Amino acid sequence: VQLQASGGGVVQAGVSLRLSCTVSGLTYDLNTMAWFRRAPGREREFVAVSPRSNVTTYVADSVKGRFTAFRDTAKNTMSLQMNNLKPPDTAVYYCAADLRGDWRLPSSYYYWGQGTLVTVSS
Repeated sequence: VQLQASGGGVVQAGVSLRLSCTVSGLTYDLNTMAWFRRAPGREREFVAVSPRSNVTTYVADSVKGRFTAFRDTAKNTMSLQMNNLKPPDTAVYYCAADLRGDWRLPSSYYYWGQGTLVTVSS
């Protein structure tokens, strides 16, 4: 099983980026998928989560109103639309899948992508 995250880059504050995460190699449907990020010198933190039903998507308070997660359950993919990026959003962004506990905790996800770096300059 592989999760492939893509779409990161170096941007100026105020612009938008869209990250994508594609899952391959699965023989069963995933449940919850999520995005986490790790800023330099900080712990990995929750960004957004999308249940399999895709009815409700939750985002962290720090990105509420700017970030939105989109899920294509049929294709086992998830996107993260990031608008009005700010320098504190600079981090490696990871996608995670197959929830087995508290959806806010990194340790609850079984599969992880390799991460994609987003750098926001002021």
